[in-house]
Amino acid sequence: MQLAEKVALITGAGSGIGQATALLLAKEGAKVAALGRTEEELYKTIAQIHEFGGEAIPIKADISIPDQMQHAIKQIADKWGHLDIVFANAGINGVWAPLEELDPDEWNKTININLTGTYLTVKYAVPYLKQQGGSVIITSSINGTRVFSNTGATAYASTKAAQVAFGKMIALELAKHRIRVNVICPGAIETDIDSSTDRQDLKDAKEPVEYPEGEIPLTDGKPGSSEQVAQLVLFLASDASSLITGTEMWIDGGESLLVG
Repeated sequence: MQLAEKVALITGAGSGIGQATALLLAKEGAKVAALGRTEEELYKTIAQIHEFGGEAIPIKADISIPDQMQHAIKQIADKWGHLDIVFANAGINGVWAPLEELDPDEWNKTININLTGTYLTVKYAVPYLKQQGGSVIITSSINGTRVFSNTGATAYASTKAAQVAFGKMIALELAKHRIRVNVICPGAIETDIDSSTDRQDLKDAKEPVEYPEGEIPLTDGKPGSSEQVAQLVLFLASDASSLITGTEMWIDGGESLLVG
């Protein structure tokens, strides 16, 4: 198995991309720390892993709160003694609204969870990753990296762009410790995150753009699956990508080339 004896932290592991990745990495031999804010969802993920004989523990924590993330990482180290893979995946779409109507509290909430949460997740993991090297994978988006036409998604897109810069900065800083850092940029994926987007008063603010039929060329317009994204994370977590660091990878079926 590709990840035998590896220990992986996966944030946002209760659903969507995080859950699919937790299941796949566990099937490949990794010991999985499934982190999230909803215990019920986490226990469902853990139960599925245990069903096929995998090893996993649930960790309830808010990625935007330093003390909680520091304690979460310590729990993993206390349980297994080391940490090899960090998938900083948790995030929110937040409120999408015209700039003058975007409340500062909503802006701060999106920044704190998506960007500060990524920073805290990696920051507290670094001392353990340094012990033997490892892989960090960050979930960004096509928004803010190739696509800028989703009017109102200013806070969200800003965090996604910043995650790419963050990943490149720390990839260089941590390379001497044999820690690789890469960023994935999914397009339309069948997850719960889009249904939770709070879109407010965007009709007049949005530019009138008409796209051709099928916004995802590779799949005739169908969104990708969480399992497809998990396969990319597995590749970046494994030794198969041992020379790849500081790189963003778009996984969107060509969507961002068409609608960007």
